[in-house]
Order: sequence, then structure tokens, then C-alpha cells
Amino acid sequence: MTQNTPKQNEHCLKNFDLTEYRQVLSDLSIQIYQQLIKIAEGVLQPMIVTAVLENESIQGLSGVKPMGYRKRSSSRGDSENTYSLEAIIRQLNTFLSIMYDQGLDPEIIQQAIKQLFYMINAVALNNLLLRKDVCSWSTGMQMRFNISQLEEWLRGKNLHPSGAAKTLEPLIQAAQLLQLKKKTPEDAEAICSLCTSLTTQQIVKILNLYTPVNEFEERVTVTFIRNIQAQLQERNDPPQLLLDFKFMFPVLFPFNPSSLTMDSIHIPASLNLEFLNRV
Repeated sequence: MTQNTPKQNEHCLKNFDLTEYRQVLSDLSIQIYQQLIKIAEGVLQPMIVTAVLENESIQGLSGVKPMGYRKRSSSRGDSENTYSLEAIIRQLNTFLSIMYDQGLDPEIIQQAIKQLFYMINAVALNNLLLRKDVCSWSTGMQMRFNISQLEEWLRGKNLHPSGAAKTLEPLIQAAQLLQLKKKTPEDAEAICSLCTSLTTQQIVKILNLYTPVNEFEERVTVTFIRNIQAQLQERNDPPQLLLDFKFMFPVLFPFNPSSLTMDSIHIPASLNLEFLNRV
């Protein structure tokens, strides 16, 4: 009320107690938001694995695959759709345009984008943790390049303050882990100091799955992995390997006062509300 103009306050409902409807409207708003996210996630989810982990955005890396996997195709058959990161970005642009066109408040749009980026991170990381054929130096480089394009999209759309980029940290650190040296105690210390957004189980799993790209690259030794585990004991990480990609951040609906006055509203004739009189 304090942010309304005197004219707007004249249009407020009087002698009505709407307290009991506040919870109803709040629940309805949350339900609509969750349905929006569910639909958007359903469109994006089939694209994530091939776009982030398998698509060759950097030309020439397809020939640098782990030994034993060079003749294999991607996780999808030739008859199935494969997606590039550009396809994900196009879809994100579509979602963003729809939300702007429908007049959603900027704060809600930022929360929706953050939720979608969390899902992208969770689905991609979970697949990485379950597939030995993508745990290699070349995949790490490819992943980091793809993630940088998503970060650039956020900056280009002025969505960086949303916190969406931070949800990608586990995937970024997994990509860096695949590229780091894994031999000396100093290497182990560097990994432990860098991978703060990954749990101990996730770090160890990636190291166990890591596959050399050629005969000159050594596998990660058991001694090195035990060194990592010893250094990470003090973390007290939860025994978590896979992320819950269905997790949803709590949504907040801010109050943004409107500059629209009731006496300036035009009611379309198609609504058949001729019985209403403007006062």
C-alpha cells in the first residue's frame, strides 16, 4: 500500500478480508512455477548428454578418444537424435523469450534459469560418473569448452546474478579434474584444493574411471587415489555419488508494484463483461 499512488489506493478492495486466500494464491503460484519448470526440463533433458559430453564443439578431439573406445559411437544409436550445445542454447533462448513475453518478473525468470542450469549440471555429471568412455582428458577439455559457452550465454542475457553459473561448479571441476596431472603428491594436493564442489566419492569415482587417451599416458595408480582419499578424510562429505536432478530450489515471489491504474485498463469485449461499470 505504501508504494501505491493515492489513485491506486482508491481502487483497493474495502470491507473484505482476503487473508484466507493468500495461501491459496501462494500454492497456486508455486504449482504454476513448478509446472513451468517440469515442462522446460522435459524438453532439455534429452539434449544434455550428447550436447555437453559427446558433441565435438572443438574440432579434432574426436580422434583423441580413450584406448578401447575409439571405434565406438556415442551412447545413442545412429537412428536417434543427437544434439549440439547450440541446440540447448537455442532452446534456452526460446524459454527466455516466452517468459519475457508473458510478463514474468525478472526475479522469477532468474530463478527459473538457475533451476534449469542445475538440472543440466546434475544430468551431465551423473552420466560422467557412470561412463568410463567419457572419463578422459579430451572429454574434460570438450566439457570445459561447452560449459564456457553456457556461462557466456548467461552473461550475454544479463543472467549472471541469478546464481545459475554457480550451479555448474561441480561439472566445471569434474572437467578440470580430467585434465589435471594425476601422479605426484603435489598433484593430489592440487586436486583436493580445487575440487571443493565435488564429494570425495565423486572425485574417487572419476579417478577410477579415468582412461588414458594413448599408450603413453599412464592410468591413475591405486596409491595416488589412496593419497587423495587420505587428504579428503577431514571433509566429512556426505556419502553421495549421484546428484538428485529432480531437486528444486525454493521459489520466492517478490512484490513488484505496478504502475498500471485501474481506470486505464481496457477490458476486451470478447470477455463479455459488459455488466461491469467503470467508477
